[in-house]
Amino acid sequence: MFDEIFDGEGGCRSHYSKYLDWLKSCPSGHLQQKMIEADLMFRRIGITFAVYGEDEGAERLIPSDPVPRIISAKEWEFLERGLEQRVTALNMFLHDIYHEGHIIKAGIIPANKIYQNAQFQPCMMNLDLPNNIYSQICGVDLIRGADGNYYVLEDNLRVPSGVSYMLQNRRMSQYLFPELFSKYQVAPVEHYPALLKQTLEDCSFSHTPTIAVLTPGPYNSAYYEHAFLAKEMGVELVEGRDLFIRDNKVWMHTIYGDKQVDVLYRRIDDAFLDPLVLNPNSYLGVPGLINAYRAGNVAIANSLGTGVADDKSIYPYVPQMIKFYLDQEPILQNVPTRILSNPDDLKYTLENLDKLVVKEVHGAGGYGMLIGPTSTKAERERFAEILKNKPEGYIAQPTISLSTCGIWLDEDLTPRHIDLRPFVLSGSKVRITPGGLTRVALTKGSLVVNSSQGGGTKDTWVLSEDSQNGGV
Repeated sequence: MFDEIFDGEGGCRSHYSKYLDWLKSCPSGHLQQKMIEADLMFRRIGITFAVYGEDEGAERLIPSDPVPRIISAKEWEFLERGLEQRVTALNMFLHDIYHEGHIIKAGIIPANKIYQNAQFQPCMMNLDLPNNIYSQICGVDLIRGADGNYYVLEDNLRVPSGVSYMLQNRRMSQYLFPELFSKYQVAPVEHYPALLKQTLEDCSFSHTPTIAVLTPGPYNSAYYEHAFLAKEMGVELVEGRDLFIRDNKVWMHTIYGDKQVDVLYRRIDDAFLDPLVLNPNSYLGVPGLINAYRAGNVAIANSLGTGVADDKSIYPYVPQMIKFYLDQEPILQNVPTRILSNPDDLKYTLENLDKLVVKEVHGAGGYGMLIGPTSTKAERERFAEILKNKPEGYIAQPTISLSTCGIWLDEDLTPRHIDLRPFVLSGSKVRITPGGLTRVALTKGSLVVNSSQGGGTKDTWVLSEDSQNGGV
């Protein structure tokens, strides 16, 4: 198992050495007191997330551990190149499948994987978008295996969340530990809202676009983030009921009168955006929105139909996409994946359920999956029947032991499994904020880091070249 702080011989990794020296110099109870302060401040700010299965989705704070996850400058440069390559290829794939379909004609991806995918949106066919960008905001989930290499676990191209926690974790770290940030050169993240606003402006046909964040409302689990980003960008936060269509354009009600909206940063799933075209029972969207979108009178970020590219049934083909569209070898590797509609892969999976992770292709948030090594015999038997009846609905992967990073528990560093979600913005160019959201499984031995299932977070530090030689 790879640990981010300590090497296999018990020593600390060089980019953590000065941080550990600082930690050892702290008086007993210092970090615990800082954690109490952070908890009080997060409660005052109102940073919450719904954890489903607990009190019917009760709101709770996302625990934030004070020990940062630190990434060296060299390592980040590698990750940044890989992220840009991958997201560029995914956007090219989306443009292709909604236009000529070259990758299908080339026999690389079966047509049914795309056109029969529930996330494919026929209303997007032959619609040209600025810069040919479909997913302006992408959250790529990365893990590090026991071999020390990074792997892409999944691509989140629809409505990725978590960036507000990245920003607030940094603000909290800077407030609680100013001495660390005055001494060590950590790449900033606070410019993310400005980069996001620039990216949203890039996807509009207007030179001075009016932007609004479209939220399902305060009962949504990520509502805090919707309100936070709208405030940080200086744009309106709206619900579907605040918007209407006139002359095939989107307008919002304001206290100063009606105002046309040029860009909607939507935090609503595809199906609920327009009851006239999509889910007729939706009260969250705007009747007529899709017609206004197709007419080029409003931009929607992320675009409709992006979910087909981050579906787990498409995930195994991303390395081939990179080669097909960019004529490059993938920089970041996929986790080896078995496609269970393939009889040989299904046979192997059924014989090795106790060793594999099985995921529902349309699943998200850590739900609808089997983690073989920690499952019961009854759970494996139930999954085996499901796989026999619907193999095309699942993929299987080896159990990769996520890297660990210490959390502060009982006055000591205690290893817990982590992943990393960097946020990639695509507009007139690709913009990546250094670091991202590090999620941590707070339960000993657990590999589930998802906030919706009780995971926590860490601040993520990317070091400058100057500060990593023996520094943090």
